[in-house]
Amino acid sequence: MVVIQSEHQRTNIAKLPCAEGAAHNDWLRQHEDHCLQDTRVELRKQIMDWCDDSNSKCIFWLNGMAGTGKSTISRTIAQELAEKKRLAASFFFTRGKRDISHSRMFFTTIAAQLANSLPVLRISISHAIDNNPDIFKQGLREQWNQLILNPLKDAPTQSIQLVVVIDALDECDNMQDIQLILLLLAEAKDLETVRIKIFLTSRPEIPIFDGFRRLSGEAYQDFILHNIPLETVSADISTFFRQKLSPLKAGHGLGTPWPDELVIAQLVERAAGLFIYAATTLRFIQDGIDGPEEQLSLVLSATKSSLSATKHLDGIYATVLHSVLGKRDYQECEELAGRFRQVVGSIVVMFNTMPARDLAQLLQIRFKMVSRTLDSLRSVLNVPENESQPVRLFHLSFRDFLQDSQRCIDSRFHIDEKESHTSLFRKCMSHISQLQENICGLWGPGVLTTEIPNDTIQKCIPSHVQYACRYWLDHWRLGNPMEEGIKTIRQFFEQHFLHWLEGLSLIGEILNGAHMITTLEEILSVSCNAH
Repeated sequence: MVVIQSEHQRTNIAKLPCAEGAAHNDWLRQHEDHCLQDTRVELRKQIMDWCDDSNSKCIFWLNGMAGTGKSTISRTIAQELAEKKRLAASFFFTRGKRDISHSRMFFTTIAAQLANSLPVLRISISHAIDNNPDIFKQGLREQWNQLILNPLKDAPTQSIQLVVVIDALDECDNMQDIQLILLLLAEAKDLETVRIKIFLTSRPEIPIFDGFRRLSGEAYQDFILHNIPLETVSADISTFFRQKLSPLKAGHGLGTPWPDELVIAQLVERAAGLFIYAATTLRFIQDGIDGPEEQLSLVLSATKSSLSATKHLDGIYATVLHSVLGKRDYQECEELAGRFRQVVGSIVVMFNTMPARDLAQLLQIRFKMVSRTLDSLRSVLNVPENESQPVRLFHLSFRDFLQDSQRCIDSRFHIDEKESHTSLFRKCMSHISQLQENICGLWGPGVLTTEIPNDTIQKCIPSHVQYACRYWLDHWRLGNPMEEGIKTIRQFFEQHFLHWLEGLSLIGEILNGAHMITTLEEILSVSCNAH
């Protein structure tokens, strides 16, 4: 169908405010990466199958932690769709970059791109501007309805299925706008003639989780990027390093093989599934004035305090942490930061993971407070929807970042390892001091632990108390509050030593208990000799 655009329509469409840098192929993005041909193969096929399936859900939400390659996938999908003339529009949010850090031009930009990719909409969009010249100053809902949804409903009958690509929605600076955008986009599921699908990526932030929870399950499907098996991602990162480092070898006249398979394997292991580490490492090797061989040597010998190899990753982590505070006053920020250090500081030094509710009991703070703290950090912490599953770090580099004051330069978030261990030691001692004789109420002496139901043991010695029984000494040893610790431990041994041994026996850790006593004796012996 040929649509002739009048001068008036062209003038009206040109009035639509467009965010600079929003489109996937904008000049500002010309040097940004796309997926290599042999990487992300299965995921890209799944996304394209969703695009092609007329019965698939309206929204495909690809969510993943910082650094997993969401934007690279978005650019690749947008490019593939554009080549097939299936791309309706694209908008790549970027925090801190003027027009694309907020939503004020979001729908007007999408409408302008729609008018170009689907000429049949130009008449309706132009009429909407004629009828409401102030539409550009109005809210998101009015812009969505008048510039996009209604024109799509009024489009001449023809079976068309196009895709809008929206990347990094979490980087929009207004949380309420994010949720409203999701609510409005979901209305596209009811379109009949011109069907618009939305491919959307984001970090797993609270407002976006909440926004999707409010939608009907018929409106969207999701894919959790960081749940792809590590071996699959590592194979892609290995391919990335081989293909990207190969031109350096030729350009600098390096010998063959360079780098060898052992070095590639080391780089892949350090990346630990994070494409952002791979990309940062590659840039570090490429950009160094000492040449790629020397730069690669620095990467392989770098310690966690090396700023050069981690600055990009550190920037992401710093952005995530600062978003936790938002636009709050000084007192609120200090309270949130203090809670962060208590909760996350414990997670990064603990010897075993545990669910959020158990963590709250271990730390003796309300679960609601722990939950709020964790929910704001889903980009860097794996916080399962199932409360029975443990909370864990996505990547150890986050722990290294928090514990290194030269990298985590905001002291409000810096985790002092010794202070965290000392705090956990105190909490552990508080819990195991509540142990008592025959805590499970056994019916007589000589009962085998195998005869005691697991749920009975779990009820009488909850997970957080089990953790305290097992790890109190390790936290004291690494926290090193020597004088305070010795006094507390002596009091504990005088009053609860046998209760603790009974508890260890019930949870199957009695051998570890014997080892802990030996270790304690060695520590005290060294301490006495030192004094």
